[in-house]
Amino acid sequence: SGINAEYGHLQNIDMLVDNQGSRIASLHREYSEELQQLKEEYSTEREKMIKSHQFECNDLQDIMFAMEQEFNELKTEALHDFQSQKDEIKNKNLEEKHALRMQLEGAVEELWRQFQEALKQYNSTTEDRKKHFEDLKAKDMKSAQEIELQMRKLQKIHDSINQQKAKMACNARDCEERNKMLKDEKESILVHFSQLKGQMNKFRENQRAKLTALTVLSSRTIKELKDKHEKGECILKLAEMCRKLETEEEKVLPFYASTLTEQEEQEIQSMVQQEPENDLANVMHEFEDLSSFWKRYNKVSLDKLSLDQARVQLTQENQQLRTLLKQYLDGISVSDEILSHNNPLFIVNNRSNLPMRIHVDPRQRHQVKTVVEAAHIVHNTI
Repeated sequence: SGINAEYGHLQNIDMLVDNQGSRIASLHREYSEELQQLKEEYSTEREKMIKSHQFECNDLQDIMFAMEQEFNELKTEALHDFQSQKDEIKNKNLEEKHALRMQLEGAVEELWRQFQEALKQYNSTTEDRKKHFEDLKAKDMKSAQEIELQMRKLQKIHDSINQQKAKMACNARDCEERNKMLKDEKESILVHFSQLKGQMNKFRENQRAKLTALTVLSSRTIKELKDKHEKGECILKLAEMCRKLETEEEKVLPFYASTLTEQEEQEIQSMVQQEPENDLANVMHEFEDLSSFWKRYNKVSLDKLSLDQARVQLTQENQQLRTLLKQYLDGISVSDEILSHNNPLFIVNNRSNLPMRIHVDPRQRHQVKTVVEAAHIVHNTI
């Protein structure tokens, strides 16, 4: 009996291991399906964003093309208006110029006549002044000599100015070369700046993409942690409810004593210390800290199985007793309908037309004998 119990216990443990393996496989399959669904949603959203970006780029190009056409039309109209106004103003200026020329020619002729008359009057009235002019002319010659001396001095000053200008030109060439070098250096710095700006923008885009991925992963992790937290609260509530239903023995001894021998325990311990060869063994190593929980869980599962089996046996026994009770009640009443069926009390020649079936409890060790009351035998046979 001990070997059979141990064998049954090992079979139950194998069933539990298989159930646990199937549960882990189903969880892994659900995880793979959810992962595939998330990948498909991400690819769909990415394609939508790319299409939207392409559509917006096309709209912007169309708008730029329309604005360029409108600007060219406005520019053409402005040039046409400018040319027409220019021609009108030019023609108007030519007409005004011709009229002014005619008017000025008449005025010049009148002035020339007046000038000749004034010259004659001047020559007649400036004889004394002419003499005075001769004197002034002599003085002017002297002044011219002094002016010549001053001009020589000015020439020397002009030469020194030219020398200074040459020095300035040389300095300007040097400064121009220096400015050219500075300009080249500025252009190289601008190129380097544009490269650094491109690298910075690229780095910024990469960081933005990483931040987006981190945000998505964090939200997903928070959701999973919330689910696990809710599941843990549910487990704790169930544990509290189960603790209220525990018996005194379970409260004192929550873990059942191992039925394995010392040699078997050593073999199991050596197998646990070995490196895992498949995924199920890895999972078992990961959940090794839950061994106490699995002991209690296995004990409860075994108790449940034993109670289910006892319930099935008691249900069958109850059904058989109900059948016997119904047969007995049918036997104590006499009617055509009852006599047409098998009746345990209908005995002819010490024989009943209904075989007596009494359920034998497998838990009983002795044989159950059929007992018939003596009053019933005497009343029906004598």
